[in-house]
Amino acid sequence: MSEDEKLKCSSIYKWYDNNPILQNTNLSVKNHEFLCIVGPSGCGKTTLLRMMAGLIEVDHGDILIDGVTVTRPVPSVAMVFQHFGLFPWKTVFRNVAFPLDLRHTPKEEVAKRVNWAIELVGLKGAELRYPWQLSGGMRQRAGLARALVSQPDILLMDEPFAAVDAQVREILQEELLRIWSDFRQTVVFITHSIDEALTLADRVIVMGTKPGRVVGEIPVDIERPRTISSVRHHRNYMPLRDAVWSLLRNNSEEEVPV
Repeated sequence: MSEDEKLKCSSIYKWYDNNPILQNTNLSVKNHEFLCIVGPSGCGKTTLLRMMAGLIEVDHGDILIDGVTVTRPVPSVAMVFQHFGLFPWKTVFRNVAFPLDLRHTPKEEVAKRVNWAIELVGLKGAELRYPWQLSGGMRQRAGLARALVSQPDILLMDEPFAAVDAQVREILQEELLRIWSDFRQTVVFITHSIDEALTLADRVIVMGTKPGRVVGEIPVDIERPRTISSVRHHRNYMPLRDAVWSLLRNNSEEEVPV
């Protein structure tokens, strides 16, 4: 790995029931980079992300974080799931505290860090609510707070805003931009949306299907700080969008959501 690489996937292969899911997949993520991965359903995006998190075994190849091969979950890596992943019997406070509880963090430190994370994502006042008492957007904020509470070096996000409506999705995108600009974790973010990828990413990786593989990468030449409006009105936005769409269209066997 080069000095500025935080995470690297080298010649990754994955099979399920003798069917290739990922084939010779290579990508790297720089330290503090926001990388988005887009691709049609079935191209192995989520499988690749879970292997980065150490949740799924790599059949062939290596995934390295800070030069060390990933073989199990890494404490410096946190993951945000599409469907929130909250425990329904726990309050917001206890859901957010869960990663710290696993590490037997002292109670005073837990309280300090959980309250910080809850306030950071805009959930102050909802600490004692249960997931069923929250809107979809609030549940996703709680999931993000749980990922941030351990102050990870790498944040892996699997279509985290796909389950909320369009307005809430854009609000959460801008909140994530704000949080990332303050803390600059290395982020790998999976999405089906070209617009979302161009709003968030420093670089977009495009994957194709049958089997899943990287078919291209596109640097997002749009300056920061960003808002959704500034991205949509940027002179580079439509050429970048066309470039991503062209790669998706030419490397998919099904209709690709945009």
